[in-house]
Amino acid sequence: MSDPALGLMMLMLIVVVIMMGFPTAFTLMGLGMFFGFYAFYSPAESWFDNRIFDLMVQRTYGAMTNDVLISIPLFVLMGYVMERGALVDKMFYSIQLSFRHVPASLAIATLIVCTFWGIASGLVGAVVVLMGVIAFNPMLRAGYDVKLASGVITAGGTLGILIPPSVMIIVYAAVAGQSVVKLYAAAMFPGFFLAFLYLVYVIGWAMINPKIAPPLPEEQTRVPVPVWMRRFQEAYPHNMLIAHVLALFSPAKAKGIETEEGHLTYWKLFKNFGATLIPFTMMSLILWLVWWYAVIHPQASSEGDIPEGLEQLGGPAVSAAPAAPVEIGPGITFYVTFGIIAALAAVVLVRYYRNMNAERLEVVKLLSSSIMPLGILTILVLAVILFGITTATESAAVGAAGAFLLAFQARTLNWKRTKEAVFLTAKTTAMVCWLFVGSALFSAVFAILGGQGLIERWVLSLDLSPIQFMLLSQAIIFILGWPLEWTEIIIIFVPIFLPLLQHFNIDPVLWGVLVFVNLQAAFLSPPVAMSAFYLKGVAPPHVTLNQIFAGMMPYMLIVILCMILMYVWPGMTLWLPNYLYGG
Repeated sequence: MSDPALGLMMLMLIVVVIMMGFPTAFTLMGLGMFFGFYAFYSPAESWFDNRIFDLMVQRTYGAMTNDVLISIPLFVLMGYVMERGALVDKMFYSIQLSFRHVPASLAIATLIVCTFWGIASGLVGAVVVLMGVIAFNPMLRAGYDVKLASGVITAGGTLGILIPPSVMIIVYAAVAGQSVVKLYAAAMFPGFFLAFLYLVYVIGWAMINPKIAPPLPEEQTRVPVPVWMRRFQEAYPHNMLIAHVLALFSPAKAKGIETEEGHLTYWKLFKNFGATLIPFTMMSLILWLVWWYAVIHPQASSEGDIPEGLEQLGGPAVSAAPAAPVEIGPGITFYVTFGIIAALAAVVLVRYYRNMNAERLEVVKLLSSSIMPLGILTILVLAVILFGITTATESAAVGAAGAFLLAFQARTLNWKRTKEAVFLTAKTTAMVCWLFVGSALFSAVFAILGGQGLIERWVLSLDLSPIQFMLLSQAIIFILGWPLEWTEIIIIFVPIFLPLLQHFNIDPVLWGVLVFVNLQAAFLSPPVAMSAFYLKGVAPPHVTLNQIFAGMMPYMLIVILCMILMYVWPGMTLWLPNYLYGG
């Protein structure tokens, strides 16, 4: 048998052995050592002088000194601290109340919480199990279809490996030699767009067939308004914004209202007034940040630039012909678009505040106390990466520290849970690092035997166009997602395609994000659909695995639709990294 044929045998054996249940990392190392020993074998040398042992040491040292991998344990620690801190119950309740008048409100709340929690933790198993415990039984008790309930949990739980910060993106960056920051920026819009497609599908299905998601009973949609606020609403106008403004300037009637702590104080009034301003403050802050980044920041950064035609030659500047004026800041299109968005935001705020009653204020307070801390931490972690303030490793440290602060503030993280989080972090990190060692050894032996060259020659002999190669590569990865997990696919098979991207003039960032979206199906495709097994472990006995599989199937089609739209409209993926870092 020729050496290239042995390389292909290695590739087939790794799939078979992994499907038999052997640990991936040690299977990679074992096959790499066995076939590498054969490739380097020389009868004139002692067995212990075989160069496979030198290659193993070199590849292990290379994985240990890979700077990209340093951020993995910190992001994993952030996720496990969040998960062990049990911060999600209040979030689910507050979001469910916010969408109480929307069809399939429990399913919508589940998807939104999965998205937020997946971003914060990045742990598919933890999110699916946690939401299975919190949301699955309430949906079944409310009469929701089993397929709908299982589908939103399993599909929503996988979003954590797609939307940054994601360990999968870090692993791909290390394998492909790409910038983690640029990949984070590229995966941002596709991740949220896929979540949006999930929401559209659930709401549309519930509107077409209301039986799958019956309306909730009144007791589950009633917002718990304190008794003192009811009395406050009777003493002042019905609109809470106007009522609090009047109470702050004439608090005589408010001081006679009894609360749980005694009489209503001026400080409590002021805090509630601050809660009424949260929607206005957040909308204004978002618009101001967009204006600052697009208009103020470019003008400020241009002030220190050296004009063209001036040179410092050890003395005074020598002026050349004046350069043509350069326009600083965005064009007229930005100002028109910004004006339209600001006007729409103003209309939404006016409509919102016109109907702001006590129930709406309580929902705002619940959302601000449950979502805002996690949202601020997530935005902070992503912002410091995307805007180049810190490296990915430093932002991971910020995220881990913030996760501890949130858990301590909520008083849900004790010493036992902290030890569990640290232990699981060490376990997960060790698994990823051993995978890198095994993959590095396996891929080196595979290339030495000529397997990589054989595959490249075969693909090039097909005379494919770029779109045909894109379809072929993504189809192979999609099929591999049925028996394998994302770690094995990225570490073993993605490196086979990477050298061919340059030949077909395909951007490795765009191709990589397509792979990230494609690998959502790896958690949703039987027989090794890990999301289904995670959910089955916490589901009631009458829910079968086949029902969970059936609930996941439509979301696989949505993943394919998202990939088609990403390819047709590559700006969805490449606009943000090109805007932030240049094309």
